[in-house]
Amino acid sequence: MSAPPAPPLLLASTSPQRRVILAQLGVPFDAVAPRYEEHDPPEGDATELVRSHARGKAESVAGEADGRPVLGVDTTVALGGRIYAKPADEGGAAEMLGELAGRTHAVVSGLCLMTPAWQVVEAAATLVTFRALTPRDIGLYVASGEWQGRAGGYAIQGLGAGLVEQVEGDYLNIVGLPGALLVRLLAEHFPGVYGFG
Repeated sequence: MSAPPAPPLLLASTSPQRRVILAQLGVPFDAVAPRYEEHDPPEGDATELVRSHARGKAESVAGEADGRPVLGVDTTVALGGRIYAKPADEGGAAEMLGELAGRTHAVVSGLCLMTPAWQVVEAAATLVTFRALTPRDIGLYVASGEWQGRAGGYAIQGLGAGLVEQVEGDYLNIVGLPGALLVRLLAEHFPGVYGFG
């Protein structure tokens, strides 16, 4: 006798990367745009910020879930007490990349998993070291346009991989969803339902 199909998670996100990661993990889902406005101060606690944003996104769509689990995720980049959210323009992207060059930053994600009965909000961090970058490296990357809509101004799953020297932690977290954390939470709260635990 086969198990009943797992109820699709309701993903509060328009991110194509998050959709790809859920599909890669074999987790069924439906995605809707969150009705939540993010405010990213340049200074602050990155972990608290992403946890708050993840919860806000999940709660903003919970009314549409019909009892299904809701998933909210938010990711940012932090270095030296500064939060590097999505750059506004090419100049901002070049400035960010110049500050990250040759240094190790943290990619920090908040994840909120909730049902009508409970809510869990956790965070995960991955350390990323950039190689030393020349002005030409930065200029060519910014000209590619790949920085647009990316925390920290780069996408590791694309041309941004060429900026990176070392990764310590969950690679999927840098792409946009902390896969190891999600798998652990699904295994704990829904053992066997989504293929984990």
